[in-house]
Amino acid sequence: MKLKRLTLSLLLIAVVAGVHGQEVMRLSLDQAQQYALTHNQTMKNASLDVKKAEAERWKTLSTMLPQVKAGFDYQNMCGYEMKMSAFTIPMDPTGTYSLTASVALTGSQIVGTMLQGIAVRMSDISRQQTEQQTRSQVKNIYVSILVMEQTVGLLDSSLANLERLAATSQASVDVGAAEQVDADKLQVQVASMKSSINSTRRSLQMLRNSMLLQLGAGVGTQVELTTSIEDIMNVEAAASLLGQQFDISRNYSYQLLQQNEKLARHNVAMAWMDFTPTLSAYYQYSKKVYFGDEGMNMTPPNMIGASVSLPLFQSGTRAFNVKSAKIALQETRNSKRQAEDGLRVQYNQLCYDLATALETYDIQSRNLDVSRRVFDNVAEKYKFGRASSLEVTNASTDIISAQSNYIQAVMSVVSAQISLENLLNVE
Repeated sequence: MKLKRLTLSLLLIAVVAGVHGQEVMRLSLDQAQQYALTHNQTMKNASLDVKKAEAERWKTLSTMLPQVKAGFDYQNMCGYEMKMSAFTIPMDPTGTYSLTASVALTGSQIVGTMLQGIAVRMSDISRQQTEQQTRSQVKNIYVSILVMEQTVGLLDSSLANLERLAATSQASVDVGAAEQVDADKLQVQVASMKSSINSTRRSLQMLRNSMLLQLGAGVGTQVELTTSIEDIMNVEAAASLLGQQFDISRNYSYQLLQQNEKLARHNVAMAWMDFTPTLSAYYQYSKKVYFGDEGMNMTPPNMIGASVSLPLFQSGTRAFNVKSAKIALQETRNSKRQAEDGLRVQYNQLCYDLATALETYDIQSRNLDVSRRVFDNVAEKYKFGRASSLEVTNASTDIISAQSNYIQAVMSVVSAQISLENLLNVE
């Protein structure tokens, strides 16, 4: 018995410690987005891609800079002596210190540096696009959580009213003023609404887990949202997007297409560089040291040199490379024009979607308000016997349906607004 009590005490202490140990973050929408930009793993990788592209650019640039190397060469003839007709020359061990500086420059290196510069810009645009997507995903989940919390509150209120009606109905049955079947119908409706609330709570927990994943926060972290749905659901701001002109040059996808076209043009230039000469120059300093009697030193201490090499014939390989690069450039331009048309069509479609979502949101907002008032009216009538249990059941079903339609309408507005904002690249 003592062991059992001790075990229960330890479990209670562990649970209490776990609850108190959980980190609680109170975040507004802006704070949540900023936190995600700092801690989201996908965002971190996008930033690292920019640094990696910059490192590759400097790697290419370094090949155009002078290369310096030092060396030491040791020779030992193992006591060999060079015998001449009149005298003998000992071949003592020698060591040669050398320092060589060289540089080689080709057209391919120059164009390669330009290609790496484009790669850096493309990585940075991709980073900005990832930042935009991260902000959008956080906002979408943030709004979803707020709507779900609001829905749970409304359903709890409706459930409380329905439970009171069910209790009143059962009391009437107990005194013989009503039939049991009417009370049973209300009990079934109470159970149905409880099931709907439980399902909504489970969905809410899944959304909270998704928020932690987007934020890059710890699994045990609790997040408290401080921005209200009313502050986020700015219908006027959403409607103002419909009158905004589409500047395609601000779109990140289009900017990547532009950089991709530049990349294809430089690939053509890179292919032409195979026809250009290679220039190289070097300087070498050397000093020979004798480990014994000094012999005849025929090694000059300073030496410079330069060379030019020009490729003459490669069986047409270079010409075919140029032709292939030009074809690839034309394909890139065709794809870019098709993507431009696609983005403009997408803009029109997103405008239609947002306009439809705003209209649906207005209708469903009014429908939810009417459904609540109808339910309250029917519930009041039922208390005085002027409404049947079937009318209460129908009114309860209608309010659950209205809640679901309202949630879908809110999320449609938010989703359509975010999609259009991302296309237009507006804050």
